[in-house]
Amino acid sequence: MSGLVGGWRAVACAALVGAAVSHAAAQEIVLPTIRDVTLPNGARLLLAERHDVPLISYTAYLRGGAVSDPPGKEGLASLTAEMLRKGAGTWSARALAEAVDGVGGTFGTGGAQEACYAAGEFLSRDQELMIETLRAVLCEPTFPDSEFTKLRAQTIEALTARKQDPGNVYRLYGAAFFFGDHPYGRPVDGDEGSVAAITRDDVVRCYREQIGADRLTLSVVGDFSAKTMERRLRAAFGGWRRAEGAIPAIGEPERRTGRRVLLVDAPEATQAYFALLNAGASRTDPDRDVLDVANTAFGGRYTSMLNTALRIKSGLTYGASCRLSSYWRGGSISIGSFTQTESAKRAIDLALETLQGFREAGLDSATLASSRNYLNGQFPTDLETAGQLAGRLASDAFFGLGRDEITGYPARIAAVDGEAVRRVVRRVYPQVDDLDIAIVGNADALRAMAAEYGPVTEIKLSTPMLEALRGSP
Repeated sequence: MSGLVGGWRAVACAALVGAAVSHAAAQEIVLPTIRDVTLPNGARLLLAERHDVPLISYTAYLRGGAVSDPPGKEGLASLTAEMLRKGAGTWSARALAEAVDGVGGTFGTGGAQEACYAAGEFLSRDQELMIETLRAVLCEPTFPDSEFTKLRAQTIEALTARKQDPGNVYRLYGAAFFFGDHPYGRPVDGDEGSVAAITRDDVVRCYREQIGADRLTLSVVGDFSAKTMERRLRAAFGGWRRAEGAIPAIGEPERRTGRRVLLVDAPEATQAYFALLNAGASRTDPDRDVLDVANTAFGGRYTSMLNTALRIKSGLTYGASCRLSSYWRGGSISIGSFTQTESAKRAIDLALETLQGFREAGLDSATLASSRNYLNGQFPTDLETAGQLAGRLASDAFFGLGRDEITGYPARIAAVDGEAVRRVVRRVYPQVDDLDIAIVGNADALRAMAAEYGPVTEIKLSTPMLEALRGSP
């Protein structure tokens, strides 16, 4: 659960948000000059000057994240990342928060599936404080025992509380069921049981093994001199040690064949929440732009095929969507929605029918054009601020992607045609008989219906998720 300092506006690290650019003309995105430096210890710096406002934003990714968590202690990387700001250098957690708040800055740390992160924004006049706080947090965390005990308790409380609304967790259950023992099946925040098992010694060990200069990608964007910023960052991070552990080895997730059903019993629920899952595509999949077009039309906007079928036409739900989670070595496709308990079968069947129609027909010319226009219309609105550029530069560099990932995007989207969509849909989207189906709701009312879709594994929402799923087929 990402804790934040200074009123930080949440950083969507797993979401990989957009970039600040100049929109010079249709189909053309112009980036500012980017100074790209790799230090001898492996730290990579991306520096881009923007002098329109007196602000500096940064995003730092540190490779590792939830995929490095040991079994039974899921949530360790995320807890470690949050502990970074609970005392560092000569600062206590309170003193650090007051130093940042005192100049109107923002600063946060947290975990994601394949990385930990830090991000912040300061007035350009406060760049020395910005660099020093970031250096102390990354290089000299103190991990006070009292702060660890408090944060662990708060995390367990939050993990327990969020299950009061199954809408917060049904996709998490689906992903954990689908990925199983694969590293992508480790929930970023863990669960009540796994977090309770984490000790301060675990946090210190995780920091030493998984956080270091060779794991760092740091992008800084805003009102500064790139030459001066490079000198200051070299002084701050040039002597930082490398991480002591190996980068976690991750295999490609296997595609599911046949069907399995996970039924999560939430006895008080009056609605049923469901997710239909299978393997998806990696962040660097060569067809990622085609997938953007396809999934926008299928399940990525209000007028998508799924939402039209399940909400607009049938009135079964307030929302239905398809999410593509993309990582280094693959990802997942998750079709999700919710409905009244008595309408669950109708809603699931309609989602399956919509998926089948999409696989068979792809997109008609009008829908294809609308999806392309939607993406190219939305793209500039995600590319406006220094904070967005810092986030996007860091994420693209993290995945080994070049500047053309941003600058060439509108032209690539405009070039997507119907045949490309049909080819990619059939390659990536699962057949309706090859799915994991996760259903959260009143099991007594849903058990017979769930069994119609395949063999059922039943667990209780009140039991910690990973404990309940351990040993499931």
